[in-house]
Amino acid sequence: MEKYKEKVYFIGAGPGDPELITIKGQRIVKEADVIIYAGSLVPKEVIDCHKEGAEIYNSASMSLDEVIDVTVKAIKDGKKVARVHTGDPAIYGAHREQMDMLDKYGIEYEVIPGVSSFLASAAALKKEFTLPTVSQTVICTRIEGRTPVPEKESLESLAKHRASMAIFLSVHMIDKVVETLATSYPMTTPVAVVQRASWPDQKIVLATLETIEQKVKEAGINKTAQILVGDFLGDEYEKSKLYDKYFTHEYREAIKK
Repeated sequence: MEKYKEKVYFIGAGPGDPELITIKGQRIVKEADVIIYAGSLVPKEVIDCHKEGAEIYNSASMSLDEVIDVTVKAIKDGKKVARVHTGDPAIYGAHREQMDMLDKYGIEYEVIPGVSSFLASAAALKKEFTLPTVSQTVICTRIEGRTPVPEKESLESLAKHRASMAIFLSVHMIDKVVETLATSYPMTTPVAVVQRASWPDQKIVLATLETIEQKVKEAGINKTAQILVGDFLGDEYEKSKLYDKYFTHEYREAIKK
């Protein structure tokens, strides 16, 4: 199989703020001869640093085959390709299918991780998913819609853990989300909806499981939003042992009481 000079870089562009792309990701964008970016979710400002003469494609209007055709042609012509995805490509990024197709052509690729929207949402709220005695588990999931969810991963079954939860791609079905979560979470459980986390027009709605549906509808939020659920959004927790002066670990001796 032919050995090509260049390779494809799958880049996590981050949640929206152009400064939340990694240094490495931005460097590749600057160097790339061909950039294919998910224009429906990645702001143009993220790739505005491209070099003069770079070919720019918006994958929002392209099919998988069209993306691969552009990519393969560029690599065969000795060009460096930046495939720019929103957030981190490993979470609802649909980059696995692209990589599998590139394998068939013997084209090399590299993945550069990015900041996922569920992390940007926690940052916007100034909250921590993993609070001692509250939750040490984060569940990233979605409710079933046009894309099915494996039965063993249904939102109802995952809700039984009552862990910190980040629900993607589901705000347009907020009524169904609330109904399903209520099978395990108390109706007093704090809920936050963050639309377009880190964008200039970011919008935050804070409520409980009982009131979130109405508040989301009043705010006019029906897409591009994270639903965060769990007691980590509250204010009751125990402090970490990591910085406890009475707790000994590898780097510090405890002070005796």
